Amino acid sequence: MDIKIIQPVPPLRKHIRFFFIMENTSTAFIGKFKIIPEGVPGMIFQENPTVFYDKDKQTLPQSFLFGQATQYSQLTATGSFRNIGVSFQPAALRTVFRIEAIELTQRHIDINDLVKTTINDQLLNTQTLEQKIAVLEHFFLQQTTDCKGENDKVKFALNQFQKGQELKQVQADLRISERSLERLFKSYIGISPKLYSRICRFQSALKTLRTANFNALTEIAYLENYFDQSHFIRDFKYFTGTTPKSFLLNANEQLPNFPELKF
Repeated sequence: MDIKIIQPVPPLRKHIRFFFIMENTSTAFIGKFKIIPEGVPGMIFQENPTVFYDKDKQTLPQSFLFGQATQYSQLTATGSFRNIGVSFQPAALRTVFRIEAIELTQRHIDINDLVKTTINDQLLNTQTLEQKIAVLEHFFLQQTTDCKGENDKVKFALNQFQKGQELKQVQADLRISERSLERLFKSYIGISPKLYSRICRFQSALKTLRTANFNALTEIAYLENYFDQSHFIRDFKYFTGTTPKSFLLNANEQLPNFPELKF
């Protein structure tokens, strides 16, 4: 499988982290992939919408938007494919699509059920990847015209959680109640600030695990402020479905947080 990462044009970077292309040319391909929570929503366009299906053996729409993942899930692919994905900034469901982010938590929706667009036809009728990315950028530039942007309190909290700051300290800095911050997060991000903070810590630990720049799992647990190694492993299994050791041995992670499983 080939992966390409493409940066959006500057005006879109406050809404979109990056575009990505996943391509496999083998018609005999059969693979299983895990979706690991990373604290952001996304969007996928499939040139062939019959290749990927979920645990219930249901295929996915040609273009679909998905919200925050709260736990791992799994997809299976059979045959050749070329998918174009969008990795959004955390608050994009609210700022780009003007919907309550909580509505899509652990869910996906056909893009045509959300906005009136001919984007599927446009993407199918363009030949090169550069043209397809240009189509997507034009679509999102139109979507973000007169965009109000994210809430300042949410923006501050996101930044602090990504730095590893604790929830109580963030609330104190913002002079906001736990209930008020949770209401803002569910509206803009789709999950509670506590869960978002937990995902940030897990992702930081996963980043260290990928580098193999550690002597033992207890070292990662200590660095990321887990109570102990068993707490880290328990949290890791919740978000990935497997242990850190098994993940390193059996997950082919060409695209971060979307590993192909070797077993």
